[in-house]
Amino acid sequence: MQDFLKINDNDNVVVALNTIPAGEKITVSVGDGSKTVTAREEIPAGHKMAICDIPEGGEVIKYGYRIGNAKENIAEGSWIHTHNVKTALGDLLEYTYNPTPVEEKKTEDVTFMGFNRPDGKVGVRNEIWVIPTVGCVNNVATAIAKQANAFVKGSVEEVIAFPHPYGCSQMGDDQEHTRKILADLINHPNAGGVLVLGLGCENSNIDVLKLYIGDYDENRVKFLVCQEHEDEIADSVEIIKGLIDYASKFEREPISVSKLVIGMKCGGSDGLSGITANPLVGRFSDLLISKGGTTILTEVPEMFGAETILMNRCANEELFHQTVDLINDFKNYFKSHNQTIYENPSPGNKKGGISTLEDKSLGCTQKSGSALVKGVLQYGDTVKTPGLNLLSAPGNDLVAATALAAAGAHIVLFTTGRGTPFASPVPTMKIATNSRLAGKKSNWIDFNAGVLVEDKTMEEETQALFDLVVETASGRQVCSEAAGFHDMAIFKQGVTL
Repeated sequence: MQDFLKINDNDNVVVALNTIPAGEKITVSVGDGSKTVTAREEIPAGHKMAICDIPEGGEVIKYGYRIGNAKENIAEGSWIHTHNVKTALGDLLEYTYNPTPVEEKKTEDVTFMGFNRPDGKVGVRNEIWVIPTVGCVNNVATAIAKQANAFVKGSVEEVIAFPHPYGCSQMGDDQEHTRKILADLINHPNAGGVLVLGLGCENSNIDVLKLYIGDYDENRVKFLVCQEHEDEIADSVEIIKGLIDYASKFEREPISVSKLVIGMKCGGSDGLSGITANPLVGRFSDLLISKGGTTILTEVPEMFGAETILMNRCANEELFHQTVDLINDFKNYFKSHNQTIYENPSPGNKKGGISTLEDKSLGCTQKSGSALVKGVLQYGDTVKTPGLNLLSAPGNDLVAATALAAAGAHIVLFTTGRGTPFASPVPTMKIATNSRLAGKKSNWIDFNAGVLVEDKTMEEETQALFDLVVETASGRQVCSEAAGFHDMAIFKQGVTL
C-alpha cells in the first residue's frame, strides 16, 4: 500500500493514505517527470499536502478541480486544511448547459430473488409496517409492533414501526412534506402490509392522508384511529394478524435487476471518501444502470461546487434547468434563514481531512458515476424514470436516507469514513472508506472500500459490491437490520405551531 495518492494529473496536492511524518520525502509525478517533496509537518491520514508552492489567493486543486483558495502563502510540503484554505464559492450562480457526451452501455441482465407485488412493483423485503400519522401515537405504534412480531410467519420478515415527531402543528411546506413522505412509505413495495395508525384529531389525519396515498389495495393497507377504539393496541394487533396472513402468501422469485432502485448517500465523510467508497458506488451505479436499473443521488448541499458536473450530464435541456432549480432553490432555503450557504463540512468531516464544501462535494458527487441524469425529483416525489435520478433533500443523514426510501429506493448505499449505526426505512448498507474503520466497527460496516488503496482493483470491488447488493435484495440482512435498527426522519423547514 502506498502512503499517498495524487488523484488527478493537474492536482497541486496529494492525499495522505497513511500519516506522513514531518521530514519524510515522497516522490510525486509532475507532468512527464517526477519530483521529491519533503513534508514540512505531519500530514494526517486522509489530509492534503501541497506538492508545490501555492501563493495567497491561489487555487488549491484536487480531483482536477478547484476546492478553494489559499488564505496565505502555502509552501511546498505543507499541510493543507481549514487553517490555510477557504471556499471559493459564491451565492446564486448563472449556469450554461454544456452537454457532456456520455456513452450509454448495455450489459447482460442479472436476477435477484424478490417479491412481485400485484400493482407491478417489486420489493426486496416482505415486512409489515406501522406508520403513525402523528407523533402523538409513536409509543403506541412501537408497542403494537413489539406485540405483533410474535405472530410473524411464512415469508413475512418483521413488523416495524416508524415513529416520527410530525403530522400536526405544522404549516405550509412542512405539512405537505410530512403527508407526501408518509404516503410514499405506505405505498413502498418493501412493505407487504401496512397499518396506518392515526390519533383522530391531528392535521394529517387518515382521511386527509388518503388523498395523498391514492388508490390502494384494501387487503394490504389498513387504518386505525386510536381515539375511536377502547384498546387500540389489542385491536391493531388483530389487524396486523390479518396483514401477516395476506403478506405471507408472497414468496421470493427471480426478478430482473432492472427493477431495482438504489439510493446513494454519503455520511461521515473523510479524505478517502472521494478516493475509495464514493467512486466505487459511482461505478456500481453505472453497472446497475447498464442493466436497466435505477439509482438516486441526493444531498443537494453536498453538490454545491460540483453541480456543473451533474448539470452537463443531464440528458436534455429541460433536465438541466430542473437541476439548476434544484441547486438554487436549496441555496435560497439557506439564505431565507440567514445561514451561510457554504459552511457544510461537519467537525467529523474536517477531522477526516475535508477542508471546504468544494472538497466534500467533488468527493460526494462521484457516487453519480458517469451516467446521464434521466430524472430530477423534488422532495417527496417518487422515481418514474429508469437511470440516474437527482433528488432534492438536505445532507442530514436520517432525513436524506428517508427521502431516498420514500422516493422508491429498495436499498440505500451509505458511504462513511467515520461510521454510524443508523438505518433508514429500507436496508441501509454501510460502505467504509478505509480499512481502519471497517476493522474497528465490523458490527456497523457491511463492505470495506478501503481495500481499493491496498491490494484490490476498482473492477474487482465493483463486482463484489454489485454481488452484495444482489444478495441483500435477495434477503441477506445488512448489519443495521441484524441489529434491529429502523429509523426515519422528515425534513422540517418552517414554523411549528
